[in-house]
Amino acid sequence: MSIEFRGTTICAVKKGNITAIAGDGQVTMGESVVFKNNAVKVRRIFGGKVIVGFAGSVSDAFTLTERFEGMLNKYSGNLMRSAVELAELWREDKVARKLEAMMICADKDNLLVLSGGGEVIEPDGGVCAIGSGGNYALAAARALIEETDYDADVIAKKALLVASKICIFTNDNIVVEKI
Repeated sequence: MSIEFRGTTICAVKKGNITAIAGDGQVTMGESVVFKNNAVKVRRIFGGKVIVGFAGSVSDAFTLTERFEGMLNKYSGNLMRSAVELAELWREDKVARKLEAMMICADKDNLLVLSGGGEVIEPDGGVCAIGSGGNYALAAARALIEETDYDADVIAKKALLVASKICIFTNDNIVVEKI
C-alpha cells in the first residue's frame, strides 16, 4: 500500500510589473490526515530570478521543479523556452508522464502554468491557481484584482485565505514570493 503526500493550493497574480505567487503550508497524507502545516511550496530558483509554486504529489513536484531548473540553466533563464522544453520532456518520458503535480512559474515578464499533462498555459488576466483549493483561490483573486487596488502579493495572499476557509486541504499558513 502506498501513502501519498500532497501539497495543495497555489495562487499567482500578475499586476503591473509585479508577479506574486502564494502557497499554503499544508501537506496532506492520503485523504484525511494533515501531515505538515508549514511546508514551503513556493520558492525562488535560478538565482532568485524565477519563482515556482507546486501542487500535487510532493515527491513529483520536487522532481518537476528540479527538471525545470535544469531547463532554465540549459536555456539561460528563458522561462518560456524552458517551460516548453520541460513540457515536451514530460510528454515523451515514460517516467515523467506519471508525475502527478502542477506548477506555476514566473519571472519578471511571464506567468505560466505547467499542467500534469505536459501543457504550458499562459493564464488569462494575469491570475491563476492550482491544487485542491485552486478554484476557490482563483475566483477570489479574480474578484480582488477587478474590484480593489490591492497589490499582487496582497491579492494572492487574500485569495489563499479565502480558499483556506473553504477547502479542507488548504490552510492559512501562507508563503508569498514576488518578483
